[in-house]
Amino acid sequence: MPQTFQAMVIDMVEGRPQGRFRDLTLSDLPDNDVLVEVAYSTVNYKDGLAITGKGKIARTLPMIAGIDLAGTVVESRSDAWKPGTKVLVNGWGLSETEAGGFSRFQRLKPEWLISLPEAFSLEEAMAIGTAGYTAALCVDALEDWGMAGTEGGEVLVTGAAGGVGSIAISLLAAKGYNVTASTGRPETHNYLRKLGAAGFIDRASLSEKGPPLQKERWIGAVDSVGSTTLANILSQTVYGGAVAACGLAGGADLPATVLPHILRGVALLGINSVMTPIAKRLKAWDTLSRHLDHDHLRELMVVEPMSALPRVAQEIVEGQIRGRVVIEIGS
Repeated sequence: MPQTFQAMVIDMVEGRPQGRFRDLTLSDLPDNDVLVEVAYSTVNYKDGLAITGKGKIARTLPMIAGIDLAGTVVESRSDAWKPGTKVLVNGWGLSETEAGGFSRFQRLKPEWLISLPEAFSLEEAMAIGTAGYTAALCVDALEDWGMAGTEGGEVLVTGAAGGVGSIAISLLAAKGYNVTASTGRPETHNYLRKLGAAGFIDRASLSEKGPPLQKERWIGAVDSVGSTTLANILSQTVYGGAVAACGLAGGADLPATVLPHILRGVALLGINSVMTPIAKRLKAWDTLSRHLDHDHLRELMVVEPMSALPRVAQEIVEGQIRGRVVIEIGS
């Protein structure tokens, strides 16, 4: 085991929180029960905000960044986890209130860990990461509400070329849904068709304020944008339909009315991936294991070294990333 190792640490830089590489030792890690050697992590939108300083993600400083990790247990004071076990962690406050995954080693609480599903390698698990796991939570929530592929009709996915959107499209298409992708990047249409998108809508058409009740179109939706886009989606959702909302790339406000909810019975299903109970996490990873096409996973992922983190973080907050970026930590 090396004496020192590199980590991406959020700290105050010129008056604002920002990410910088630092050399750490095991004594710099929290005193949690399970020591994991991290092989891979990934870059989510929240990671981009944290590293660039464009969002205040870390609640205390300094803070090791990275809301995801996948690796191998090295030491454990917990009977639940033995050395040599391959594990993954999504959320649980990593990079916010708890030290995160952009580090060669990390000490974690036993209840945060999930055994790596047999369907995926460590690298593939991080190609999925929080974004893909969140997409699965959204799909599960819509189906638990009552949406079914046999109904016909369109299911909308916003932010379609991003991490949540890409994996949501793949999962929904595999389940037989008629998926419409909302994107402002026509150059991504071929990529999205390969994932299973059957149609497209320009995101600009959803971003302008509209009436509280519009023509019914969507039997369900996965939205990572929020704000006016979410308000329009709710007003266009069919009677008894539902929208799973998991992001706020377009803003945290919701300029809407109660009319879609009380006149059409439309449900707004809030998805929080950070503190999701273990049963729902396991169900989401089971959905991914059974329905995520491995060819699609390879199509939407790219692997970068840890040294690329500052560049990738900037690109993801600027909306330039297509699909998922896996960060190789253990190289």
